[in-house]
Amino acid sequence: MPKRQRMRWWKLLGLAGLAGVAATGVVVARAERRRRAYTPEEIRDRLRERHAKAGDRPS
Repeated sequence: MPKRQRMRWWKLLGLAGLAGVAATGVVVARAERRRRAYTPEEIRDRLRERHAKAGDRPS
Protein backbone atom coordinates (compact mmCIF):
# COMPACT_ATOMS: atom_id res chain seq x y z
CA MET A 1 0.00 0.00 0.00
CA PRO A 2 1.51 3.37 -0.95
CA LYS A 3 2.38 5.81 1.79
CA ARG A 4 -0.13 8.43 0.58
CA GLN A 5 -3.01 5.98 0.76
CA ARG A 6 -2.09 4.95 4.31
CA MET A 7 -2.05 8.59 5.40
CA ARG A 8 -5.48 9.08 3.87
CA TRP A 9 -6.89 6.19 5.94
CA TRP A 10 -5.46 7.68 9.12
CA LYS A 11 -7.00 11.04 8.30
CA LEU A 12 -10.40 9.45 7.70
CA LEU A 13 -10.11 7.50 10.93
CA GLY A 14 -9.24 10.70 12.81
CA LEU A 15 -12.17 12.57 11.30
CA ALA A 16 -14.52 9.73 12.21
CA GLY A 17 -13.20 9.84 15.77
CA LEU A 18 -13.80 13.58 15.99
CA ALA A 19 -17.34 13.15 14.67
CA GLY A 20 -17.97 10.48 17.32
CA VAL A 21 -16.71 12.73 20.10
CA ALA A 22 -18.88 15.61 18.87
CA ALA A 23 -21.97 13.39 18.66
CA THR A 24 -21.36 12.09 22.18
CA GLY A 25 -21.07 15.66 23.45
CA VAL A 26 -24.43 16.53 21.90
CA VAL A 27 -26.11 13.54 23.54
CA VAL A 28 -24.61 14.38 26.94
CA ALA A 29 -25.66 18.03 26.67
CA ARG A 30 -29.24 17.06 25.80
CA ALA A 31 -29.45 14.65 28.72
CA GLU A 32 -28.08 17.29 31.09
CA ARG A 33 -30.62 19.87 29.90
CA ARG A 34 -33.44 17.37 30.34
CA ARG A 35 -32.21 16.46 33.82
CA ARG A 36 -31.98 20.08 34.94
CA ALA A 37 -35.52 20.80 33.72
CA TYR A 38 -37.02 18.97 36.73
CA THR A 39 -37.94 20.86 39.88
CA PRO A 40 -36.64 19.52 43.19
CA GLU A 41 -40.18 18.40 44.10
CA GLU A 42 -40.47 16.40 40.87
CA ILE A 43 -37.14 14.73 41.52
CA ARG A 44 -38.17 13.82 45.08
CA ASP A 45 -41.48 12.38 43.82
CA ARG A 46 -39.73 10.29 41.18
CA LEU A 47 -37.20 8.97 43.69
CA ARG A 48 -39.99 8.03 46.09
CA GLU A 49 -41.82 6.19 43.27
CA ARG A 50 -38.65 4.27 42.37
CA HIS A 51 -38.05 3.39 46.01
CA ALA A 52 -41.60 2.14 46.41
CA LYS A 53 -41.29 0.00 43.26
CA ALA A 54 -37.95 -1.41 44.43
CA GLY A 55 -39.53 -2.34 47.77
CA ASP A 56 -42.32 -4.27 46.01
CA ARG A 57 -39.89 -6.63 44.26
CA PRO A 58 -39.36 -10.05 45.85
CA SER A 59 -35.74 -10.73 46.83
